[in-house]
Amino acid sequence: MTYSKEWEQIVGRFGRWIDFKNDYKTMDCNFMESVWWTFKQIFDQGLVYRGARIMPFSSACNTVLSNFEAGSNYQMTKDPSIFVTFPLVDEPDTSLMAWTTTPWTLPSNLACAVNPNFEYLKIKDEEKNKVFIVAQCRLAEVLKQNKIKKHTVVGKMMGKDLVGKKYTPLYQYFASWGDAPRNCFRVIEGAFVTTDAGTGVVHCAPGFGEEDYKACVAQGLVTPGELVMPVDDDGKFKEMVVDFQGLYIKDADPRIIKDLKEKQRLVSSGTVNHSYPFCWRSDTPLIYRAVSTWFIRVTDIKEALLQNNEDPRWVPDWVQMKRFKNWLEDARDWCFSRNRYWGNPIPLWVSDDFEEIVCVGSIKEL
Repeated sequence: MTYSKEWEQIVGRFGRWIDFKNDYKTMDCNFMESVWWTFKQIFDQGLVYRGARIMPFSSACNTVLSNFEAGSNYQMTKDPSIFVTFPLVDEPDTSLMAWTTTPWTLPSNLACAVNPNFEYLKIKDEEKNKVFIVAQCRLAEVLKQNKIKKHTVVGKMMGKDLVGKKYTPLYQYFASWGDAPRNCFRVIEGAFVTTDAGTGVVHCAPGFGEEDYKACVAQGLVTPGELVMPVDDDGKFKEMVVDFQGLYIKDADPRIIKDLKEKQRLVSSGTVNHSYPFCWRSDTPLIYRAVSTWFIRVTDIKEALLQNNEDPRWVPDWVQMKRFKNWLEDARDWCFSRNRYWGNPIPLWVSDDFEEIVCVGSIKEL
């Protein structure tokens, strides 16, 4: 095999010349060292940090994925669609009604969110003699999906009037830190609650879902960086979730639905066919879960990136000013680490308490 002079010059920029024909180990080390050197420049500028964030996660591969990877393999899939109740403590005969397509997130529910600017109705199902609270803008769909044929509006309120009300939880696995009770199982405000779907009441499990996590941190239900995580890296419930311990989350859905029905907390159940992200390696459903991992502060250098994008001459030019510029404008801090075997080893050595972090930039330095 022969290589052009141009290609030799390109490869030579990564370090000393590599003999592609005979020395693959040297080639690997050169590329690895180049990545290490580059990474250390980023680290020395204070742009590398350890953080907790909701990230797309492959339970089959036991690793987080980038948002780009998560968006590369959407498939149509069938999931449960259930409506559940959260009875108010001060009005036990009146329940918030929430909708979810992920019953497996309910064991870690800590709050219910409402939009403070929405009008909410207290409706009575005349046939079942049940009283529910739902958003006025979602009433027609809620009645249809739950087959409520005859109802009466018995009260009206704004979402802000519901904030702070306590409700009876479905499960209490995460009700406390050690011996200290957590101020949870209450209604919080959430501007992210929309009119698009559901009931206008969103059940919040801070271990799953970016808005859930942010809202629960803002309300003091979880501390920044805390992982309220009922499942392990294989997507199976941990031992603290005693009722479903060891079950893979999707296998647990029918068991959870049955349990909710026995507790008389299930209003109705069905299925929904929707587009959902799958792992591009294993072709299994992704989950969005809180992880503690390594990030690069892209947002800190976003303006410089945008400025640098204007310097070179792009062909075609619309990629420069549209596709790539749009991508840079929406750039978020980059989760660059992975938990398994592919990619370049991250050259960080860290103490158990994360107080000491050492970054190396070459094999000689190591």
